[in-house]
Amino acid sequence: MLSPLLHIGLALVLDQLLGDPRWLPHPVRLIGLLQSHLEKVCRGLLPSARLAGIVTVVITLLVTALLTWALLYGAGLLHPLAYDAMAIVLLYTSFAARDLARHASAVHVALKDGDLVLARQRVAMIVGRDTAGLDGAGVSRAGVESVAESLVDGVTAPIFYAFVGGPVGAMLYKAINTGDSMFGYRNERYLEFGWAAARLDDLVNFLPARLTSLFIPLAALFLGLRARDSLYILRRDCRSHTSPNAGFPEAAVAGALGIQLGGSSSYFGKISNKPTMGDAKQKIAASHLASAVKLMLLTSALFFAFGAFLRILLG
Repeated sequence: MLSPLLHIGLALVLDQLLGDPRWLPHPVRLIGLLQSHLEKVCRGLLPSARLAGIVTVVITLLVTALLTWALLYGAGLLHPLAYDAMAIVLLYTSFAARDLARHASAVHVALKDGDLVLARQRVAMIVGRDTAGLDGAGVSRAGVESVAESLVDGVTAPIFYAFVGGPVGAMLYKAINTGDSMFGYRNERYLEFGWAAARLDDLVNFLPARLTSLFIPLAALFLGLRARDSLYILRRDCRSHTSPNAGFPEAAVAGALGIQLGGSSSYFGKISNKPTMGDAKQKIAASHLASAVKLMLLTSALFFAFGAFLRILLG
């Protein structure tokens, strides 16, 4: 049987080789279907929207943990190698570095080719804001912000919880993060129902977001970017974001690239004015999106390497 460290490392390699094949019944999609069904059931049975949301989260986590454990246990009964394979596949599905890089790179290519309409369509796949009226700089800013924030949600936080709790820990994190993506909206429908999902997501991302932000300046140093500015902007602007966690990686990335993130964006036809992060030393362009992808990939690798070092050091 392979070590848990090798499980994580091989899962990351598998993610880089395969990404997220559309034919694979991805666990995150199955978790989303479960949560959608639970929302209907719990809203119908419980009088309080907040209580219904809490019950939905609890049941989702219980089902996710039990099914992940059962898959691992069943595979282990067949053969130790079957257990290894199951652990690696489950971990692989929790990482999204290859897909994040692929989507962001597709936006970069469209911008380089001068196809703004296609670039808007492609960036709409990775951001929640309105993209139809964005110019080239707006598309680039949206893409960079998505890469910076998704670095934690899609890569380093799952790595962190894989080190802490193996495949079960990683899948529980993905269940929490999926719940926030589905229910964590500040609108009339989800303000109460999504309270538990949003607060739990903030809690589990608290440490990974801050740890990740410390590796971004180091990655910037290796890539010849603005490592000192990354540290400075991280310290100055990390709490400017409306999210308690997203501002940390976004501020560090903004400093590393010498650009300004945040500001005005449109969501469902309404303008949202967010605080800015970073200094506009350069006008944001498509090249910054390509640099953000490199920064994301190297930061992820450094984050894993540090975790592996600690794991070996602590035995």
